[in-house]
Amino acid sequence: MVNQFRIIGGEWRGRRLQFPDLAELRPSPDRVRETLFNWLAPVIDGARCLDLYCGSGALGLEALSRGAAESVFVDKERDAIRMIDAHLDKLRCARGRTVHAESVGFLRGPATPFDVVFLDPPFHRELLSPACAQLAAGGWVKPGGYVYLEAESELKAPQLPDGWMLHRSAKAGRVGYHLATIA
Repeated sequence: MVNQFRIIGGEWRGRRLQFPDLAELRPSPDRVRETLFNWLAPVIDGARCLDLYCGSGALGLEALSRGAAESVFVDKERDAIRMIDAHLDKLRCARGRTVHAESVGFLRGPATPFDVVFLDPPFHRELLSPACAQLAAGGWVKPGGYVYLEAESELKAPQLPDGWMLHRSAKAGRVGYHLATIA
């Protein structure tokens, strides 16, 4: 069925959830999410997560399913935020919170550092490097934390701020994805 994604693992494994039909909304593919959460397995349980440009919410919901203490979902699309709120209600999950805001604007606010940040902006917009710079400048990621970066597969890994180190990188079809660690 179109406009659906599947939770890969954890408490809600196998659950299919819908997302709104919005032009730039494309959940991370199952294969990518499975690899990412294998990488994050040692740290996701009990983690505070920020899902910027959350779109479908697939990354933050997957984190909650796998035991994250909290996921904050940020997106400028009101329909996307409403759908994530509906999913959180349906799943009876009080550990998720949505914020209807443009992601870069959200990062200009006061920071409460997160353990894991998911950064999956719309493709072909060159949003990764500026968002990384704002995450670093604002103190949004705890020392020892992780930032997941997803972009078109033809792009190299984005320029990382000082103190960030590329931990893992992979490609799957049209998607290039990377995991950075913070010193």
